[in-house]
Amino acid sequence: MKAVQITRPGRPGVLKLVDYADPSPSDLQVRIAVKAAGLNRADMAQRQGKYPPPAGVPEEIPGLEVAGVVVECGKNVSQWKLGDKVCALLAGGGYAEQVVVEEGQCLSIPEHLSFAEAASLPEAIFTVWSNVFQRGALKKDEHFLVHGGSSGIGITAIQLAKAFGAKVFVTVGSDEKAKACIALGADIAINYKTQDFQKLLAPEGVNVVLDMIGGSYLQRNIAIMRPEGRLVYINAMEGNSPQISIAEVMKKRLTITGSTLRGREYTFKKQLAEEIKEQVWPLLNTGQLKPLIYKTFSFEDVIQAHELMESGGHIGKIVLVHE
Repeated sequence: MKAVQITRPGRPGVLKLVDYADPSPSDLQVRIAVKAAGLNRADMAQRQGKYPPPAGVPEEIPGLEVAGVVVECGKNVSQWKLGDKVCALLAGGGYAEQVVVEEGQCLSIPEHLSFAEAASLPEAIFTVWSNVFQRGALKKDEHFLVHGGSSGIGITAIQLAKAFGAKVFVTVGSDEKAKACIALGADIAINYKTQDFQKLLAPEGVNVVLDMIGGSYLQRNIAIMRPEGRLVYINAMEGNSPQISIAEVMKKRLTITGSTLRGREYTFKKQLAEEIKEQVWPLLNTGQLKPLIYKTFSFEDVIQAHELMESGGHIGKIVLVHE
């Protein structure tokens, strides 16, 4: 098979499409002929040598989500059969013509979705469900803020939070992105380059924050949070060691938490997939949750795809497709 290799840590030009041996599934795995693979910022970090995959996962092949067709089943696989169309959450290796993955990390592709649309879903949905609804315990009528509203995580968080009855606020880096988030259902979209989200949201108050920025955003998040609020971290792009007012955390009885998904155990990911199938997948059929593809690239053009992601100019997901 062909797969995209990180030839050395560095900029997008270090990515190269090369020949690899076809993977073989273990007893509880399926082998998928990949039709599309979603891009994520974790792929960029891995390419730069900053985010190594868990043990047993190919270090040189990025990719955390794919969609395709099941072409082989391990002897103990019971959920899937040959020819099933699935999307899957991976710990790595998705930029390839074939992948193997545990059967419990796959979900059926709704009939109305393309492979590219399906490939854009797993990483964001698993991350948002785990962090916003499990750890953050977002409830109907609560106020929810997601930083990076036009990212893959952001567009998913907006739609899911609205579907479950929350009031949604976002921060974004341009007026164009703000308009896109409002169109997806956000109630307030703040351009952080020209507006102060702390000043604007302080009168509203926020119950749950999903933050991928870190750094100085920590204290600003705390300042706008309502009593018993939950602040959930999934990244810290601005820094890991910010100042914090412990007294304000105590006074408001706040919970500050966070998680990473990639290295979690299979039993957790399987249970998460089961909840998503029950709680989220029906929203794809009702139209309350829609994939938003910004642009697709062939696997041969993976360098251009990474350059686009690094530019930050996209709204929604970037996806690699086999033409």
